[in-house]
Amino acid sequence: MNSATVRNLLVRGMLAGLGAGVLALIVAYFLGEPNVDSAIGFEEAHAPAHEHEVELVSRSLQSTAGLATGVLIYGVAFGGIAALAFCFALGRVGRFGPRATALLLSGTALLAVYVVPFLKYPANPPAVGDPDTIGKRTTLYLLMMLLSVLLAIAAVIAGKRLAPKLGTWYATVVAVLGFAVVIGLAYEFLPAVNEVPSDFPATLLWRFRLSALAMQITLWGGFGLVFGDLAERLLHPKPATVTAGTAVAAPQ
Repeated sequence: MNSATVRNLLVRGMLAGLGAGVLALIVAYFLGEPNVDSAIGFEEAHAPAHEHEVELVSRSLQSTAGLATGVLIYGVAFGGIAALAFCFALGRVGRFGPRATALLLSGTALLAVYVVPFLKYPANPPAVGDPDTIGKRTTLYLLMMLLSVLLAIAAVIAGKRLAPKLGTWYATVVAVLGFAVVIGLAYEFLPAVNEVPSDFPATLLWRFRLSALAMQITLWGGFGLVFGDLAERLLHPKPATVTAGTAVAAPQ
């Protein structure tokens, strides 16, 4: 691709990320925020009176403007990164068109960036987690995410190199199994984190984690659909059609 095409795809990726971010924001507000409020209520009810802190930012502002800012910036940033990855992947991961490549890329990103780390270190609501271990927990999560992304890239490369010998189907199976085995080993050897209070409602924890997963599925699924359509229109524009009644001059 020339630089102009890459630039146009980058802009479309950021716009698609913004649109997908709006959809994810709706899911986060209506599904996630009620669970956050319930978790905060549990935390306040179990905290000693002298430990209640004055809020620097009100809860209403956090759940509206703060949430919107975070989700939309996240969507735009990852949309731009995914668009650049799309420029590299198109035509290199199979004979897929722009729409199929965009969906494949967004699904892979959802799996590698979020689902795999989530299964080892799932999202937790307020009142879950020791404040003294937040640095350790953040480091472990980022390490798991980095490992997952690198292994996903390695699996794609391995699948491409094995395809001439094994065929596309068996090469894909071998690459996926290799990815799963190494991720399983990482799950086994990386330290576990279990800081859920014994009296924290299990249903609330489950609903919070499901809403966090639903938000990410909406974000990446929406991005794949919107960006795939925008990329298709840019790379494969439809020829202009002659409207009925328009006179076409015959060649002299």
